[in-house]
Amino acid sequence: MHVQDWLETVPAVSIYALVGLVIGLESLGIPLPGEIILVSAALLSSQHSGINPVVLGACASLGAIVGDSIGYAIGRRGGRPLLAWLGAKFPRHFSEGHVATAERSFQKWGMWAVFFGRFIALLRIFAGPLAGVLRMPYWKFLIANVLGGVIWAGGTTAVIYYVGVVAESWLKRFSWLGLVAAVLIGLASMLVVRRKAKKATSAHEAAEPEPVPAAE
Repeated sequence: MHVQDWLETVPAVSIYALVGLVIGLESLGIPLPGEIILVSAALLSSQHSGINPVVLGACASLGAIVGDSIGYAIGRRGGRPLLAWLGAKFPRHFSEGHVATAERSFQKWGMWAVFFGRFIALLRIFAGPLAGVLRMPYWKFLIANVLGGVIWAGGTTAVIYYVGVVAESWLKRFSWLGLVAAVLIGLASMLVVRRKAKKATSAHEAAEPEPVPAAE
C-alpha cells in the first residue's frame, strides 16, 4: 500500500492529536521532530478532504503554546540544575555551547527570543525552559509564546497546505517530499545553531582561567 493511501485511512482526529502532542512535547523541551510532523500533516490535509487545515493549524498552535508554558513552569521550578540534568540526558541538544548560545539570545532580545526561537529548530526546545530558568516575567513570555506559536504553527500549516494544493499534479509522493523538505530545513537551522554553539563553547573555554599548579 502506498504511504498516501495508508495515511488516508488514519482518522483526522488522530492526526490532530498527534500533531498537537508532538509539537507540545517538543516545545516543553523534549527533542522531537515537531516541524517534520507539522509539514507532513499540512501536506496530507492538502490532499485529504477529511483533514481540515484550520483545525490542524489550531491544534498545532495550541500544542506549541501549552508545551512552552509547561516548559516555562518546569524551568522556573528546576532552575539551572535542570539545564545541567538535560545536558547530561541530551548532550547533543543541551550542551553547554547550545545553552550559552540560547542564553545570549535571551539576554540580547528578551521576550522576542521566545518569539523568534519558535522558527529555529534547536531553539524551539530551549524557549520555554530557559525563559523559566532566567525568570522572565510570565506575561512577557506569554505574549511572545502565543504570537510565536500562532504565527509559526498557523503560518507553516497555511503555506504548506497551499503549496500542496497548487502542486497537486506533481506532488504525487507528497508525504515523502514533505519529509525531505522539512528535514533539509531542520538540518540547515541545526547547522547554524551548532556553529554558533561551538563558537560559544570555544569562547567559554578561552575565558576560563588556567589551573594553578599545586605547590610541591
